[in-house]
Amino acid sequence: MRVVSPFLKHAVFPGLAKLGYLRRRDGAGPAIVTYHGIFPKGYRMMDPDLDGSLVSADSFRRQLRLLKSHYNVVSPQQFHDWCEAKQDLPPRSVLLTCDDDLRNTLTEMVPILQEYGLSCLFFVTGASLEALPAMLWYEQLYLMLLTARDDLALDLGDGFQARSRTLPEKRRVWWSLVRHLSRFDRVERQRLLDEVQVQLQLSNDWSSEVLTGPLRGRFLMLNAAEVRLLVAAGMGVGAHTLTHPLLSQLSPEAAWAEIAGSRARLEQVIGSPVWALAYPFGDAASVTQREREMAERAGFSCAFLNVGGGFGACLPRFALPRVHVTGDMKLGEFEAHISGFYRSLRQRLRVSA
Repeated sequence: MRVVSPFLKHAVFPGLAKLGYLRRRDGAGPAIVTYHGIFPKGYRMMDPDLDGSLVSADSFRRQLRLLKSHYNVVSPQQFHDWCEAKQDLPPRSVLLTCDDDLRNTLTEMVPILQEYGLSCLFFVTGASLEALPAMLWYEQLYLMLLTARDDLALDLGDGFQARSRTLPEKRRVWWSLVRHLSRFDRVERQRLLDEVQVQLQLSNDWSSEVLTGPLRGRFLMLNAAEVRLLVAAGMGVGAHTLTHPLLSQLSPEAAWAEIAGSRARLEQVIGSPVWALAYPFGDAASVTQREREMAERAGFSCAFLNVGGGFGACLPRFALPRVHVTGDMKLGEFEAHISGFYRSLRQRLRVSA
């Protein structure tokens, strides 16, 4: 698939979209799309691995125009009623979702949604339920590694050791740390993050030095008052756990606290029932049958993955697949994912291999 990917992206997908072939594909249920935010005005990409899940405002508008012209974009409430078997959805339905509750979702994304008369289901973490804005801990960690000198060595004293000299090595260290730190609760994880900061020889106010101007809109998350503004703007709000760990790395007790606790805390903040959960990271390595059962037991109506979406996909209520929109996704590729063509092509190539 990697060999033919550029040909697919730049020739096959646009060609099929132009011919209307992708729009003739349909499935038994809706397609679900997920975003992770929009680049704030004036922000310049720092690193593709860090920023690749955000889209430009122009790309977002083009995608919404396509969806409004050729598909039926449904509201979060319509989708909830469909999950509860209270209503049918129109053919070629698409639900918009967005993870990670970055501040730019309110300042950049919501105005564009309102411009097109559309609503979106936003998933927020426990960090966005406080009075002051914070950063996602794993993005904070990535920024720390980018800010530190190239030649770095870490020893957390609990068996975790790592060295790096190049940017690719830093990325590998980052993901190893994400997996490692996901095993701990919020307090212990923060202690270890503080230790990483010390070993990287970063100052106590390093984040204030980095987070200036447009970077604040890129990396800071919503606070509790801003989450309520999402609701006031007519958007849906769902839970994204308390601290956004890799759930599969946690003990059963800690995973349950992350899932059930996020629903209870979010309901306190917005004053209405919370029926949807999005699993952090949302792939097969981070979500197991254990987490799916916990989501159902916690009282959610449904829960979302971050992979495998598009028309024709299987739609288990507590493992709903989504199309993950990335910043480099052109309109033809976007529609190939929505239609399910991309997923079915991957399956055919995997079988033939």
